[in-house]
Amino acid sequence: MHLKAFAKHNAVMLASLAAAAITVIFVPVDSSYAGYLDYKTLICLFCVLAVVCALRDVNFFFILACRIVRVFKTSRMCILALVYISFLGSMLITNDTALLTFLPLGYYVLSSTGKKKYLPFTFIMQNMAANLGGMLTPFGNPQNLYLYTKFNIPTAEFMGIMLPPFLVSMLLITACCLFVKSEPLTVTEGKMQFKPRPTLLYLALFVLAVAVVLRALPLWVGLVIIPAVLLVSDRHALQAVDYSLLLTFVFFFVFAGNMARIDAVRDFFSMLMEKNTLLYSALSCQMISNVPAAILLSQFTQNYAELLRGVNIGGAGTLIASLASLITFSEYMRHEPKGAKRFIIEFSVFNFAFLAVLLVIMSLI
Repeated sequence: MHLKAFAKHNAVMLASLAAAAITVIFVPVDSSYAGYLDYKTLICLFCVLAVVCALRDVNFFFILACRIVRVFKTSRMCILALVYISFLGSMLITNDTALLTFLPLGYYVLSSTGKKKYLPFTFIMQNMAANLGGMLTPFGNPQNLYLYTKFNIPTAEFMGIMLPPFLVSMLLITACCLFVKSEPLTVTEGKMQFKPRPTLLYLALFVLAVAVVLRALPLWVGLVIIPAVLLVSDRHALQAVDYSLLLTFVFFFVFAGNMARIDAVRDFFSMLMEKNTLLYSALSCQMISNVPAAILLSQFTQNYAELLRGVNIGGAGTLIASLASLITFSEYMRHEPKGAKRFIIEFSVFNFAFLAVLLVIMSLI
């Protein structure tokens, strides 16, 4: 039972381990393996995840979101607020963490107001807001952090590349939410207490983590200071870091590194990237998810602008196109175990429609 639960909870990590293990058959372990790992990406991701866990422990995000939602009085405006909170959250705390933080809030708001009929739509829109909203910042999506560090992209250039698909996504999601019927709602905030001292401390650490990601501070500053502070103030935050996500990156680095050393694979992907980097990177995400697609395809192209757009747009589509989508599906099934069919149908309709529209528009720009 424990093994089954572990496998279910860490399915993506185990899949990445299996993929890496298969490539070892073709490329035996040697000294080149050490060069596969992108230590900058791993350190930055660890720093951000650790601080976000600390902020979650003091209920910062939940209290903030509840107070924002209380301002809005109707189902349409509350859903828009939840979606926009997911948008903003993904830009600051990564798409996966934003969903882990704000999907429970979406359920709480709708269940406490008797509007659970909007739950599938709200979860799908929050998922798309997190996936597509996170594309704007280097640390919004894990694949962004990897490509940002691998190609050493200037921050202003990075945001300039991602601004057009971000704005289109924001308009599409907003338009969908405006079709929700405007029904009066009453939202209660609950009895969670705001803890100013630890919250201010963790916000300061968050600023430090962002500065490390944006290269304003050296990596060692974040790697030393953040764990040291949390060891004293909140050890649980260090324990709660998604280490399976970090290991997933390690295994995919090995997978991608080995694949790049197989001549037939290198020739095939190089051909695809030369033909249409945007299209084939987005389509690759549908089969192997956007993070491994980014790591793998980055070995075969220097066109990082189209690759960036492709692996972010490609997060829309199938359930496995993004780890964030699997998080959303898992959270929905926890609340509505009999609603899988309805959710998957609605999810697929919205996601493939968004994928098609974004690919067409970005191809024309």
